[in-house]
Amino acid sequence: MSATPTLRTYAFVDRMQPQCAAHIAATSPGDVPLAGMAELYIEMAPGNEVFRAADIALKAAGVRPALQIIEREFGLLEIHSEQQAEVLASGQAILDELGMTEADRIRPTIASTQFITNVHPYQAQLLNKWRKGSMLMPGQSLFVMEVAPAAYIAVAANEAEKAADITVIELRAVGRFGRMFLSGTESAVQAARDAAVAALEGIHGREDRR
Repeated sequence: MSATPTLRTYAFVDRMQPQCAAHIAATSPGDVPLAGMAELYIEMAPGNEVFRAADIALKAAGVRPALQIIEREFGLLEIHSEQQAEVLASGQAILDELGMTEADRIRPTIASTQFITNVHPYQAQLLNKWRKGSMLMPGQSLFVMEVAPAAYIAVAANEAEKAADITVIELRAVGRFGRMFLSGTESAVQAARDAAVAALEGIHGREDRR
């Protein structure tokens, strides 16, 4: 008997920003997205449910997948298109097939944030060893955010990049928590932080009962 699927994340991005799009393209095993495209993140539990979600989405509208990742507990699907209507139609097809609405998703929770000014050269070098985005330069300010469910971090990062002239150091949208690392001047990072927090607070859904 199969478990009842859980919609953990349903997150629509209206217009991908250049750095966020480049980060996904650099780390994605699937179709690479471009800046300006719309995208949708869907995270399901059990993880294998994303295979069915991907099948529904790809057959319903003109979208392409960048990510189809299965972790221990959760599965993540990212689809994108030049046309917002195509992405929205594919997402609605998934919801309809599963008998769900956006309200069934888990609302994001900010697990932690860190704001560090005047980053020490040694800390910058350590972070640069494993980052997939741009380099963190000594003396910059650094903002780190941790969010659950993980995929919502992509929305936070995209809105942060819209709001301020910051650098995306790292973006991780898979696993128990999503994390992003942003850098720049102190004022720019503060503006990016505020935009990221506001974006997540604007996403409604149910409480995570796990």
